[in-house]
Amino acid sequence: MRWRPEFALPVKATEVPSGPDWFHEVKYDGYRIMVIRESDRVRLITKSGVDCTKHFPWIADAARSNRRKQFVIDGEAVLLGVDGVSDFDGLHSDKHNDGVQLYAFDILAADGEDLRKLPLSMRKANLERVLARRPEGIFAAPFERGAIGPDLFRAACNMNLEGLVSKHAERWYGARRCKHWVKVKNPKHPAYSRVQDQL
Repeated sequence: MRWRPEFALPVKATEVPSGPDWFHEVKYDGYRIMVIRESDRVRLITKSGVDCTKHFPWIADAARSNRRKQFVIDGEAVLLGVDGVSDFDGLHSDKHNDGVQLYAFDILAADGEDLRKLPLSMRKANLERVLARRPEGIFAAPFERGAIGPDLFRAACNMNLEGLVSKHAERWYGARRCKHWVKVKNPKHPAYSRVQDQL
């Protein structure tokens, strides 16, 4: 079955949720893409529907090298500097496409099974299994859980990162703007007022 890319989108907020059932991920500054592997075919699709498979060869090669023959992974295509911080200007320049990696934060399908109705906590476990002993080019997004969210946001701001995305651990993946995905942006980061271009 040919997979149709439909993205879950966070709502914007000014405060990070602090309850025990929230996962918190650092927001990397890049291009949102879905990596779709169907047997020997790999596609990298942006939110606007553009196929950027040839644009980011490291991600595509990593997907082809995975021992799993079918999966759909949601994430952010990022160019990391030597300090480990995403470099949007370098990414946007198109001069470093060979070095662009996928910061993977969700999995929608694996081995022919649709995982979107599973809670995020179970999808995260599936993502880790699919990326276990992975080749470089795709890495699982680290996350923290619970009341640490506001403190983590302050730390991200102090490190001049873009912000935080918080997601409810027990909710499904919905192809729309979801109230259980909450994005809080660092007001001092360049991305705060930028309309991010898509490929």
